[in-house]
Amino acid sequence: MSLLFERSRLSCEFRVGKEHILARNVDTIKTDFTEGSIMGSILRMGLPSLFGFLAQHIYAMTDMFWVSRLPAAESAVAAITFFSNLMWVLFAFNSLIGPGSVAVISRRYGEKAYDLTETAIKETLILKLFFGGLLGVVGLLILPQALGLLGAAGDALALGIGYGRIMLFGLPIMYATYSIFTALRGVANPNMAMALMIGSNVLNLVLDPLFIFGYLGLPALGINGAAYASVLSFTITLMLGVILFRTGRTNVVLHLIGKIPVTLASMGKILRIGIPAWLGELSFSTSRMLITPIVASFGTAVVAAYGVAIQLFAFGIMMLVGMGLGLSSLIGHNLGAEKFERAKTTADRAIMVGVGLMTVMGLLSFAAAEPFMRLFFESPETIRQGVEILRIWAFGFPFFGAFIMLEQIHGGVGFNTPPMVVSIIHSWGLQVLPAIVTTQLLGLDQTAVWWVLAVSGMISTVGFYLYYRRGAWLRFKV
Repeated sequence: MSLLFERSRLSCEFRVGKEHILARNVDTIKTDFTEGSIMGSILRMGLPSLFGFLAQHIYAMTDMFWVSRLPAAESAVAAITFFSNLMWVLFAFNSLIGPGSVAVISRRYGEKAYDLTETAIKETLILKLFFGGLLGVVGLLILPQALGLLGAAGDALALGIGYGRIMLFGLPIMYATYSIFTALRGVANPNMAMALMIGSNVLNLVLDPLFIFGYLGLPALGINGAAYASVLSFTITLMLGVILFRTGRTNVVLHLIGKIPVTLASMGKILRIGIPAWLGELSFSTSRMLITPIVASFGTAVVAAYGVAIQLFAFGIMMLVGMGLGLSSLIGHNLGAEKFERAKTTADRAIMVGVGLMTVMGLLSFAAAEPFMRLFFESPETIRQGVEILRIWAFGFPFFGAFIMLEQIHGGVGFNTPPMVVSIIHSWGLQVLPAIVTTQLLGLDQTAVWWVLAVSGMISTVGFYLYYRRGAWLRFKV
C-alpha cells in the first residue's frame, strides 16, 4: 500500500503547476509509449491498428465476395462500386473531424491531461453523430441522381439505390464507430481497438450470407442484405466501445458528467484542425467520381473488374492506414511529451516499414492477380481486365506505402495543410487531367487510365517526401 501511495503522490507532484492538467485516478499507471524501444513502440501501437484495419477492410471484400455469388453478379458488384464512389465523398466529411480528434486526443494524452482527453473524446463522438446524420439525409436525397451521374444504369442503378439507402441510414453510426477506434488508439489502448474491429468483421462475415441468401429461415435480401449486415455490425460495435470506455477498462474513462465540460469552442478547434484534411479528402473523392464515368464508358465488365481491383489495392492501403493511425497517435504522444527527436526517428522508421510492407503487397498482387480475380468472376474478359489493372498498379505499391505514412505523420500532429496541397495536385493535376487527355483526346483505352493512377502516386510521393524532410511538422502546435 505504501508503494502505491508513493506512486500516486509522485504522479500528482509531477504535474503540479500544469494548467488544466486534472489527471483523474492518479493512482493508476497509464500506458506510456514515449519511453523504451522506438521500433517496439511503433509495432505495439501500429500492429494492432494494422490488424484491426485489415479486418475492417474485410467488410468490403466480404460484401463483394458474397454479392458476386448472386445471379446478376456483375451488375451487383458494379452497383457497390458506383455507390462506394459516392460514399467516398460523404466519408470525406469524416476527415473534417477525424484528423483533429487524433491530434487533440493523442496530444492531451501525451501531456497526461486525462480530463481534457476525456472531453475531446466526447466532443468527437458528438460531432461524428451530428455530421453523420446530416450527410446521411443529404445522401438519401441525391442518391439516384448521384449514381446516375457516376454512370450507373439499368440493374446496377436499381441495385445501387437499394443498397445505398440502407448504408446511408447507418452513416452516423459508422462515423461514430470509427471515432471509438480512434479514441482507443489515442489513449494507448490499440489492442482494444483491434479486438473491436476484428470482432465487428467476424460478425459481419457471419451475417452477410445469412441476410443475402436467407439462411436459417431468414428472408433472402440479396444485395440489400449486405448493407443490413454492415449497419448492424457497426451498431453493435459502437455499443461495445462505449461500454469499454464507461466501465473503466481503458486508460481514460468516459463519465456522463466530466470535470471539464464539452464546449462549442473546443469542438470548433477540432473542426479547424480537420478542415485541410477534409478538403484534401474531398478533392480525392470528387476526382474519383470523375474518373469512374470514364471507366464506365468502357463497359460493365471493366467497372466490375475495377471495383474488385480497388478492393485488393485498398486492402494494402488500409493495412498501412491502420498502422499509420497507430503511428499518428504515437507521434502525438511524443510531441505532447516534448520528445521531438524521438518523434522524428519514429516517423523515419515508420516510412521504411510502410515501403517494405507495400513492396511485399505489390509482389503478391502481381503474382496472384489471376487467381484473385477468379474468386469473384467467371467471365474470361472480366478476369483479364482485373489482372491487367492489378499488375499495373503493383508497380506503384511501394510509393503508396510511403505516401500513406507521410499523410499519417502530418495528421498525427494536426498539420494537415501539406497533405491537402499534395492531394489536390495528385488528384486533379496528376490523375483527372491526364485520364481525360489520354482517353477523350488521344482515344486510348482503359489501360491508359490504370497507368495514370499508378504513375501519379509515384510522382506525388517523391514530392511529398522531399517536403517532409524539411521538418516543418515537428514545429506545429495544437
